[in-house]
Amino acid sequence: MNFKQLEAFLWVAELQSFTKASRQLFMSQPAVSFQIKALEENLKVVLFERGDKKVMLTEAGRLLYPEAKQMLRHYNKIKAGLDELKGLKKGSLTIGASTIPGEYVLPLLIGSFKEKYPGIKIALKVSGSGQVARWIKEREIDLGITGRPFIGEDIECTPWIEDQLILIVHPSHKWAGKMKITPPCLKDELMILREEGSGTRKTIEQKLSDHNVKFEKIGMELGSTRAVITAVEAGLGAGFVSSCAAREALELGKVKEVFVEGMDLKRHLYQVRHKQGFAGFAIDAFTSFINQSEILKGFLPC
Repeated sequence: MNFKQLEAFLWVAELQSFTKASRQLFMSQPAVSFQIKALEENLKVVLFERGDKKVMLTEAGRLLYPEAKQMLRHYNKIKAGLDELKGLKKGSLTIGASTIPGEYVLPLLIGSFKEKYPGIKIALKVSGSGQVARWIKEREIDLGITGRPFIGEDIECTPWIEDQLILIVHPSHKWAGKMKITPPCLKDELMILREEGSGTRKTIEQKLSDHNVKFEKIGMELGSTRAVITAVEAGLGAGFVSSCAAREALELGKVKEVFVEGMDLKRHLYQVRHKQGFAGFAIDAFTSFINQSEILKGFLPC
C-alpha cells in the first residue's frame, strides 16, 4: 500500500467516479483503476461497488475512508513543509474566476506571483460565477474567485476585495448629461444585462429589489462584461458593469457613467474553496500572496 493508491482511493470515493478522479490526478482512467485494484489486492478486500453511472464504497471501503484521509492529510502536511523548505520550486494549481477578477485582476496578480515562484504552474479558467461554483463542487479547480457569495455544505466562501459597479450609457443617451437618476427610472429603460448566474447581474438585481425596482425591458443578455460594454457603445441600451472593465471606454469617451441616486453599487469579490479540498502549499501560498494589502494596492486596476 502506498500514498498514490490512497490518493486515488480518496478521489474515487469523494467523486464517485473513476473518470472524474482521473482528471483530478492527471492520470488516465485505466491508471486509476490499476491503483485501486492494487490497493484491493494488497488489503484483500473489495473497496467499491461499481454501478453504471457511479461507484459506491463497500463496507470495507467505508472503514478505510476516514483512516486513509487522515494518513494522506499527514502526508500532505509533511510534503508541504518540505516544499516550503525547498522554496516551492515546483507545484501546480488551477484557479477559476468570474469575468471581472478573471480578466482584470487575477492576471496581474498571477504574473507577480510567478515572479516569486517561477516553478509553480498556474492555470486560470474564466466563466460566470455560477460555473465557478460548480467547478469547485466538482473539484475541477483549487480556488475560485467570484462576484457573488455561495452557501453550501461543500463550499467555503470568504470576502476578498471590493469592486465598484457603475451604470453606463452611450454618449448620445438622454441620461448622459444628467448628474443623477433615481432607481425607478430603470424600469422603463432598455437594459443590456449579463446572463443568468452572473455575479454582476445577481448583485444588481438584489440591490434594485431593495428599491422595489425590477428590470422590465431587457434588450440583450450577454455572456461577458466586454460584450455588455460593446453593446452600450453601439447604443443598444444601458448596462451595469464593473468600473475596472469600463475604465478604458470611459477614458476614450465611448460611454458615459450615470450615477444612480441612493444605490450603493459596491460589492465584494469572494474567494471560494471546497471545504474538504486537499490543502497544498502552492494554493496556501497563492491565497496568502493575493491577500496582502500592499500587493492589492499595486495591482488593482480600479
